Amino acid sequence: MKEVILKYALQNAFRHGRAERNAVISKLFAEKPELKSKAKDIIKEVDSVIQDVNKLSPSEIENKLKELAPGLMEKKIVKEREGLPDLPNVKGKVVMRFAPFPSGPLHIGNARPAILNDEYVKKYGGKLLLVIDDTIGSEEKTISKDAYKLIPESLEWLKVNFSKPIIYKSDRLEIYYKYAEELIKKDKAYVCSCPHEKLRELRAKGIECKCRSNSIESNLDLWKKMFKAKEGSYILRIKTSMQHKNPAFRDRVIFRIAHREHPKVGKKYTVWPLLEFSWAIDDHLLGITHVLRGKDLMMESEMEKHIWNIFGWPHSEIIHTGLIQIEGIKLSKSKSKKEVETGKFTGWDDPRTASLQSFKRRGFRPEAIRNFCLSFGITQTEIIAPIDILYSENKKFLEKESNRYFFIENPVKIKIKDAPSLEEEIPLHPDYKERGFRKFKTKNEFYIQDKLERGKNYRLMHLFNFKDNKFISKGVDKNLNATLIHWLPVSKDLVNVEVLMPDGSIKKGLGEPPLKSLKADDAIQFVRFGFVRLDKKEGNKLKFWYTHN
Repeated sequence: MKEVILKYALQNAFRHGRAERNAVISKLFAEKPELKSKAKDIIKEVDSVIQDVNKLSPSEIENKLKELAPGLMEKKIVKEREGLPDLPNVKGKVVMRFAPFPSGPLHIGNARPAILNDEYVKKYGGKLLLVIDDTIGSEEKTISKDAYKLIPESLEWLKVNFSKPIIYKSDRLEIYYKYAEELIKKDKAYVCSCPHEKLRELRAKGIECKCRSNSIESNLDLWKKMFKAKEGSYILRIKTSMQHKNPAFRDRVIFRIAHREHPKVGKKYTVWPLLEFSWAIDDHLLGITHVLRGKDLMMESEMEKHIWNIFGWPHSEIIHTGLIQIEGIKLSKSKSKKEVETGKFTGWDDPRTASLQSFKRRGFRPEAIRNFCLSFGITQTEIIAPIDILYSENKKFLEKESNRYFFIENPVKIKIKDAPSLEEEIPLHPDYKERGFRKFKTKNEFYIQDKLERGKNYRLMHLFNFKDNKFISKGVDKNLNATLIHWLPVSKDLVNVEVLMPDGSIKKGLGEPPLKSLKADDAIQFVRFGFVRLDKKEGNKLKFWYTHN
């Protein structure tokens, strides 16, 4: 494994002058997917190898790579300017847009395109529009009223600077109708009443349906009838070549009838545009210069270009990126929405939703999420990243910020014979002693959570060594090979602690008295447990949310 890590670290350093963790991990997991289950250990190993590789000179890197993996010695890529690659064909002010469908709050996967757009407009001194893509979706993918508030809220937390006011597609229906009529008048679109099954069959065979030969006058009349017709009776299709190599491109649907109530405009509209039509119109009218979207929308991009050509409009530059999958969390807005609505989840910030609101409440830093998203750059390659990579990014902030405290889950009382009475000061942070100390008075009774084995040496952290519940010595003695365990003195001053875990379970136990001085939103580390954020105080009970280990 170490040799595989080394070859990819050398290749990455050879290409770009310096090896980067995420680039190496992506290559490693692509070659050895079975290692994903050991992501925590892998990250440590990768960091160690990268540290060694980045100490080498360029010639040493080249020679070692030539010796270890000459097949990876393809033409050296010129090192790009620091940051993202340049946008193509920049002429004047850059205007981009982030356009989420409001089925729920943004999750970590949605954060990446938002952050990439934000980085680009900052790079070029441009403008980012937030366009809520709230046209009526499928029956399976519905709009959540909460999303109208949650989406801008999470973008502001991520420090994504979007222009005000927010643009809503549902406010622009009359604009779309105007251009739909223009297409009909140009004989570039027609109203179709063919059954769905028949339409699919003819499209697959490249055969025109009978509706395609409707006159312009007939189509305009049918278009007006669509607004009072029942759902599924008519659709508006755009004319393309019925011999197009991709059957899905042949005379695509651009408007359909939907009588479902819309959370913003109610039942005011019953005819709704599909994504590519509304975007073809808006990208032109809003002056979008560059569109950043997932490569799963390549078909929609082609349709946008087709519509631009019909109207004789200039094209926006479209950049496609690979989608990102985060191993270790489930990114399903529709499932989360169901659980929120039924009360199984406590709300959209429930840790099980994997929403940005939940990451915020767990104690993640927006800078860590930004660094994580930017680390993959711009590529059409599908990205599969273990959640531990994000945890590692966030840990860089929490390690320095978080003071240390003891929390004993499901405490068990023990009594240690001959234990001395002690008064000990333990630093709040091992590397920043200037932050102060926690003071403990101990006798011979303690709470622990570890299961003790007979005949084995243990050391109460910062305190003393014992074996079989008998005091051995106070100082650190490496010869004892003692297992470190954390503890709390038996005292009436201890506080009750609950920790909400990412899976919705709750860990309960006791915490040390200094925890009482914490304020809501404080991030700390429970020793041998993980990083947590204080969510609220309830009398003598402190409720925390678990961040990560």
